[in-house]
Amino acid sequence: MGLILALGVGATSEALAAEDTSLEEVGADLAPGGDQASPAKFFSINAVLAKHDLGGGRSTTDSVRLAALTPSNTATDAPPAVREAPAVGSEPFGLFTFRAPDGLLWRKWRGVEADMVREQAILDHCRADAGNCPAHAVQFLRLVNAVGAKLGRDKLDEANRGVNAAVRYVSDLSQHGEPDRWSTPLATFASTKGDCEDYAIAKYVALSAAGFPRNDLQIVLVRDRMVRQDHAVLAARVDGHWLLLDNRFSTLMADSEATRFTPLFAIDHQGVHLFATPYAKRPLVGSELQAAPAAAVSGKTIGAGAPADSASGLNTLPLLM
Repeated sequence: MGLILALGVGATSEALAAEDTSLEEVGADLAPGGDQASPAKFFSINAVLAKHDLGGGRSTTDSVRLAALTPSNTATDAPPAVREAPAVGSEPFGLFTFRAPDGLLWRKWRGVEADMVREQAILDHCRADAGNCPAHAVQFLRLVNAVGAKLGRDKLDEANRGVNAAVRYVSDLSQHGEPDRWSTPLATFASTKGDCEDYAIAKYVALSAAGFPRNDLQIVLVRDRMVRQDHAVLAARVDGHWLLLDNRFSTLMADSEATRFTPLFAIDHQGVHLFATPYAKRPLVGSELQAAPAAAVSGKTIGAGAPADSASGLNTLPLLM
């Protein structure tokens, strides 16, 4: 660090020389024509200035002052340090996602995708020959057409209300005798029963078939901390904002308003992904600390999602592997 020196008007070179004999001694030793060269003497500028400032115990108003850091009570026009803003992801809840390891969720989703391909053949046949189409397929196609007739947010509202009205919530254990089964839309409409992920899958397919961009649709698996259950909803992006389609509510909800959810997994046409919290996100508080992070959860897969007024048991968090 360089030093900035400020000399008063009276602090001339003669005054410095008069008050510091070392200057005269050095000059005499180096003067030409001297009989004998004396050993060189050294001095520091700080020592000279200090002696001038405090010499003889005197203190003057024009004393030398050394530069220092700007005092805290001194005004400055220097711009404040810029702090980096917290990172915000483009996925639901302002987060980022990365590919989840192969495991149970991947196997379930691949099975559903294979079944949806087979169901697509049925739907194509129904479009060509409506007279020989199963009633549940006709009902689903009617919903797809109603969704396709809407624009923007109204598409989401039509899909959410239509599936919620057509399907009655029943747990997989009650309906299938097993803790967790993911059903395709036609299977769900044929039985008119399903749990939360069955609703979400049906809405996902209905919107996709109605022309909604697949890149703007995600089946999101969350932990609902308010009821301490795992849950599945469909997230859809309109005009850059994510909205949630929940089987428990007839209205849409912005992801920023769903503060009761801890996001775990996102599933779409590209597969299963884990949510990752940006490095600058706020710390968890209160009951949020009870929700395990996605990278450390264990137990059986998602199977909750009863309507808000129904009673159902607690589920553990989904398996990663």
